[in-house]
Amino acid sequence: MISRLLVANRGEIACRVFRTCRELGVETVAVYSDADASALHVREADAAVRLPGATPAETYLRGDLVVKAALAAGADAVHPGYGFLSENPEFARQVLDAGLVWIGPPPSAIEAMASKTRAKELLGIAPLVAGDVTEAELPVLVKAAAGGGGRGMRIVRELAALEGELAAASAEAANAFGDGEVFVEPYVENGRHVEVQVLADGHGTVWALGTRDCSLQRRHQKMIEESPAPDLPPSLLAELYDRSVSAAKAVGYVGAGTVEFLVADVPQTLGSARAGGTPKAHFLEMNTRLQVEHPVTEEVYGVDLVALQIAVAEGGALPSEHPAPRGHAIEARLYAEDPGSGWTPQTGTLHALAFPSGPRVDTGYVCGDSIGVHYDAMLAKVVVHAPTRAEAVRKLARALERARIHGPVTNRDLLVASLRHPEFHDTSRLDTGFYERNLDALTRTPPGEAYAAVAAALAQAEGNRGRFGGGWRNLASQDQVKAYGDHEVRYRPSRDGGAGYTVTAPEGVRPVSVAPDRVRLEVDGVVRDFDVVRHGDTVHVGPHRLTVRPRFPDPTDQREPGSLLAPMPGTVVRVADGLAPGARVTAGQPLLWLEAMKMEHRVIAPASGTLTALHAVPGRQVEVGALLAVVQTEAQEDQPA
Repeated sequence: MISRLLVANRGEIACRVFRTCRELGVETVAVYSDADASALHVREADAAVRLPGATPAETYLRGDLVVKAALAAGADAVHPGYGFLSENPEFARQVLDAGLVWIGPPPSAIEAMASKTRAKELLGIAPLVAGDVTEAELPVLVKAAAGGGGRGMRIVRELAALEGELAAASAEAANAFGDGEVFVEPYVENGRHVEVQVLADGHGTVWALGTRDCSLQRRHQKMIEESPAPDLPPSLLAELYDRSVSAAKAVGYVGAGTVEFLVADVPQTLGSARAGGTPKAHFLEMNTRLQVEHPVTEEVYGVDLVALQIAVAEGGALPSEHPAPRGHAIEARLYAEDPGSGWTPQTGTLHALAFPSGPRVDTGYVCGDSIGVHYDAMLAKVVVHAPTRAEAVRKLARALERARIHGPVTNRDLLVASLRHPEFHDTSRLDTGFYERNLDALTRTPPGEAYAAVAAALAQAEGNRGRFGGGWRNLASQDQVKAYGDHEVRYRPSRDGGAGYTVTAPEGVRPVSVAPDRVRLEVDGVVRDFDVVRHGDTVHVGPHRLTVRPRFPDPTDQREPGSLLAPMPGTVVRVADGLAPGARVTAGQPLLWLEAMKMEHRVIAPASGTLTALHAVPGRQVEVGALLAVVQTEAQEDQPA
């Protein structure tokens, strides 16, 4: 029996495994980098061991250091979590060679499936040869052979771009996984990303615990996942289960794993208008670990997959039949990122993270924690279960909307809008192209934000009034003006009514009561309450996040025309080959690449012209707004001196 378990991971992942360990009476050991010294997973563990350094390569990707930490802490087992070394067969061997229990499949099974190219060969699927790709075979997908999460992945629609994208994907994969191998496969436009959860013991039993639909993705990374995958024909389900169980048995799999497919041409099932042919499931890969989205399967089947992983690792046998599924579960990933600005990661202090009762929340953060640049930008996974899909979707949207999330910009508004979008409710239109089609509409200003700005302005005025004296002068007051982002509020103190203010813009708003932290407004005959919390220049009004706009621009913010600024804090990972001051560049040409929080961002030339300055150096960390380069455009070059 396992008595003390080390989790070779961090954040939400480690906290999730620790929760099950506490329920089983198993002691826990955390590992942490210098950047994670005060992280929640460190505070929750019974013991913790430092891994010197900050970057993943120095810490969580050092299998030798993790094994030493387990031995030093007296652990008798290692759980890899998901990500980092979880699909590294050499790490699994290091754990076993040290006499520790490995909570995962045999190294041979990991090795067989760790490379997507070898996994395809095992299943009789040959990848395309990059040099043989023709125009007729476009678009294609360049993909890292190791790892996942959208890293080292590029869609190629023009043959001339293939060579460059192969190089870029290889560089990203090598940096993320220590393996630069990439391959090419056909790219299925607007298919559905469907996966099957498998669980196997060491006695020959393999469960296929239903399906999950993970089609809503950005940059090939999942955003919203649900179980079961809705409206798949019985014949297709049978095929998915059969192929998944066969793949697990083919490599002697033990533990939890996921087989992923891209399903194209799903036919009409509920009278939808979408034309469909014969559905076809394209094998993508087998993930030899627990998945981020495993909670939706747990909710539907009433199981604890981590507990089952541990039981299997201890030699236990699964029942011949798995539990029966019930209802529908859906999960949303809450990220510190700005979807309207290229999904740029956000950093800073998390002042509040609180959800209404009801949903399951898996997180590695609490109020007061700092969100840094080194790791994934996910703050939490929010999961709900209900008898039907429609009920689950409605509950999740409302739970996210009511949550108190104060601090950096998040994707909360996008998630709520996605869950309420007609295309998401029409399951015949679910596919991986959802955000490509709908992102502009989904990132528009949320309804009611203008009234939230009114509440913010009046709350601040009331707070100032309390601090600096409460008497109104007898002279007629002029309008006071407050600006938040794109919203301008005009109001004046008033003796009319109990609220003490008259709002002149926007029109149709009548204050009912005003306090520094709570404002009640009547808009078109409907009275609503707004809770107001201010942190510096950021004001949170219910679900709305507003930024105070200064009355006068800061003269130090003026930059030379053509300046390219860092859109996020991060590390310069690459500069385009041969790029140097004096080089000619064309509009849209990638100049350099920044990486932060497991995301890579390309900085491109805004227009054709000449690169007059280059401050970016590979390996250098930059803050948001840092000057990276300057491009003098052709229009500027044509101007007289």
